[in-house]
Amino acid sequence: MEGIAKILDHTDLRANAAKEDICRLCDEAKKFGFGGVCINSKWVKVAKKEIENTDIKIVVVIDWPVGAGSFESRVFQAKKAKEDGADQIDPVMDIGSFKEGNYEKVSEDLKALSLILPCKVIIETGYLTDEEIAKASLLVKEAGAYCVKTSTGMDPKVDLDKKAEHVRIMRKAVGQGFPIKAAGGIRTMADVEKMVEAGADIIGTSAGVEIMTGAEPKEGKGE
Repeated sequence: MEGIAKILDHTDLRANAAKEDICRLCDEAKKFGFGGVCINSKWVKVAKKEIENTDIKIVVVIDWPVGAGSFESRVFQAKKAKEDGADQIDPVMDIGSFKEGNYEKVSEDLKALSLILPCKVIIETGYLTDEEIAKASLLVKEAGAYCVKTSTGMDPKVDLDKKAEHVRIMRKAVGQGFPIKAAGGIRTMADVEKMVEAGADIIGTSAGVEIMTGAEPKEGKGE
């Protein structure tokens, strides 16, 4: 079970999350030994204090959930996250530019972000064809990012069997040794096992406690 805990990014990205919710998230991460806590940027300093003297990573979403912000705003968000103490960032890819075929623009954006902090880039597979999933995954790798991630967990919704197939496409595109993060609707240990079997190395979920205890999953908190 410890091995499973270490691959989980324990998540709370709700708009109505309060300080007490983030503190609870961090306490749960310490209790179960999760690999990271995934939060909005306003909570970085709170999380930093709560998990000091641990190896838990603070993961901050950038331009979440649609990835349609300006280059300048995305870079600012990433730099601010680093300044406040984040260890990693999960930026949403500029999906619109990618769908237009402006791959150079997408690549330059991701290169800049990857120079600030290790990036787990969200490509939002539900918007992409299988061929686009493969292309986007390779583009992320070539841009110098640390990892490619399936989705935000928001729209468009993708059922887990389809998500597992997307992970397989991503793995084939990037090869072995390049991390893949699966996220969105992963609520049980069986779900985690399905994603890992497909090729995922990291799991983003707001149901980390339920996964580890076998309890009934509660309402999602962003992933």
